[in-house]
Amino acid sequence: MRFHPALFAVTASFALVTPALVSPAAAHHGWSGQEENVSSLTGTVVEGVDMAGPHTTMKIKVNNQVWAITLAPPARAARAGLKEGLIPVGDTVTVRGNRSLEPNRYEMKTIYVRHGSAEYHVYPDRE
Repeated sequence: MRFHPALFAVTASFALVTPALVSPAAAHHGWSGQEENVSSLTGTVVEGVDMAGPHTTMKIKVNNQVWAITLAPPARAARAGLKEGLIPVGDTVTVRGNRSLEPNRYEMKTIYVRHGSAEYHVYPDRE
């Protein structure tokens, strides 16, 4: 196979431009997709605290509907006292935060989690 400088230039340009096109889509969107009003949900934990992704997550069941609970990034959640295995599946929690703007999307970006007498304030500046 022969080296073609023009093809190399096009390929190199594509490699440099592609991340710039992708990064806005992958950027952190903050609270823009959530309702403005803060509300609370009380439910049963069906998936415990998971700190593997860019945000800590868990799932709770409220009135036969499973809600995806999005918390702070793992380091911030850990500073608030949350960690994996701390809240067992089957336990009841109350979460407070902002629901998704999409009506059939059962998701809440959460300010804090209350489990028994313990409260984990992962976004205390939003309370």
